[in-house]
Amino acid sequence: MPKIRVLVVDDAVVMRRLITEALARDSAIEVVGVAAHGRIALAKIPQVNPDVITLDVEMPEMDGIATMRELRKTYPKLPVIMFSTLTERGAERTLDALAAGATDYVTKPANVGSVTLSIQRLQEELVPKIKLHARHLLATASPLSPPASVRLPPPFVAAARPIELVCIGASTGGPNALADVFAALPAPLPVPVVIVQHMPVLFTKMLADRLDKLGPTRFHEASEGELLEAGHAYMAPGGRHLEVVARGGLLRAHLHDGPPENSCRPAVDVLFRSVAQACPGDVLAVILTGMGQDGLHGCRSLRERRARIVAQDQASSVVWGMPGQVTEAGLADHVLPLAEVGPHLARAFAASSRSLPVSP
Repeated sequence: MPKIRVLVVDDAVVMRRLITEALARDSAIEVVGVAAHGRIALAKIPQVNPDVITLDVEMPEMDGIATMRELRKTYPKLPVIMFSTLTERGAERTLDALAAGATDYVTKPANVGSVTLSIQRLQEELVPKIKLHARHLLATASPLSPPASVRLPPPFVAAARPIELVCIGASTGGPNALADVFAALPAPLPVPVVIVQHMPVLFTKMLADRLDKLGPTRFHEASEGELLEAGHAYMAPGGRHLEVVARGGLLRAHLHDGPPENSCRPAVDVLFRSVAQACPGDVLAVILTGMGQDGLHGCRSLRERRARIVAQDQASSVVWGMPGQVTEAGLADHVLPLAEVGPHLARAFAASSRSLPVSP
């Protein structure tokens, strides 16, 4: 079985050594080169032919953003995992890198106490993402069935009810997917939108601020007890679960620090289960690109309440994990390319306002 070839790009000697040591401990991965900045990295790519690149955001000579933009001109599909810091600037630069075409990101180990713990954290967070984005090289890879095998649930006999809320779950590739969905809307949705995007603290606030500038929908990082208003989207803060609760006939946000689910906090399952309990009316749920199966159990709860469920298709997903699990379970009413998700939401509300079923 061929090893996954990785090029490590970071200006800090200590960080290059930590990453190299962490990756060397996995028999499926081989570090084929290191570079101190983007210009060296771009020159090395044709020499070492990497399957994945890890790229620091902040570097001299040519930083991660400039490197990413230049790299994508020649290597549009080469997986690139950005390294960032858990700071406001780090969050902003990481979102810039994702917008420039980066595949994924991890945060640098900081204040972990020892070299051993730093390497352990890199093994836990970086190694799975490298294997995920180079899964075609692993003999043990078992991709989900192709879209042709999608099982759609039978249509409900009852007439469609007015949609009361939209809930969205996303992970790897989600920031760009959310931007595409909401940029495609010609007007704000006439209901609240609640979102879980797997990101750390600081990153979610920065992402909400960016999405707020894209189109007609007003975006916020959710706060405790906040009234959920039509035309507004509320994003779960990094590190906290978001639930929807009904108080006095109104829907409000509830945040808490309960245990992670699917190794995630915030978790899509937590949000979707709360929506199933809090919303007596119809709900439209959307599962976008992401690794793992977060959202699967929540979609089952929503399906029991006759919610409508849309999943992003395999071809347009960075990772068809979360939407693939929902699709393979037969829970998705529609499996759509990313470019069609926003227009579908607009059509759903046009149909709902006429009390007609949503068109495919």
